[in-house]
Amino acid sequence: MEPYRHCVIKSFKHNGHIHRTWQQNWLVPEELLASEHKTEGIKVLINSQTPIQESDGKIWVSRVPAVSFFIPGQWFNVVALLEEGGVRYYCNIASPPYLQGDVLTYIDYDLDVIRTVEGERFVVDQDEYEMHKAAYHYPKMVDDKVQEGLAALLLRIDQGHTPFHDQLVTTYYEAWLKRSDEVEK
Repeated sequence: MEPYRHCVIKSFKHNGHIHRTWQQNWLVPEELLASEHKTEGIKVLINSQTPIQESDGKIWVSRVPAVSFFIPGQWFNVVALLEEGGVRYYCNIASPPYLQGDVLTYIDYDLDVIRTVEGERFVVDQDEYEMHKAAYHYPKMVDDKVQEGLAALLLRIDQGHTPFHDQLVTTYYEAWLKRSDEVEK
């Protein structure tokens, strides 16, 4: 079986400047993906206490484990945060992902959706999106794609479609932990 592969996740802003880098992530091998994820070609990455570098060079370490889902062609990505009280989803409205070698990149468009452990959802950072839309002069096509991405994401959340399955998120994380433990022995 193909081992988990180390990957770096880099997000950029529309102007090409780096936004944030997650330095230690592990790509789930295709043969370990759930069938619905294989069907959509979803890239699933796992991290725990990964160093995160901000655009200003500051580095901090994530507090909770995360399972991230990148769906080809979709203008959003989903980060499932495994918190003490359950799984919370932090969703970025972003350009479709691009995986080149061991680096996954996307453009972050500021607009985010949070789905709480209790299942409530909130659209956040609308003001930040509007500010950058004006500052970076987003073309109409980008604004249209952002709005389409937001609508598609909200529909997935409301209908409970993949990747919004807490049990599957936990299964991915536990399988990765088990594999990590075996490697250390």
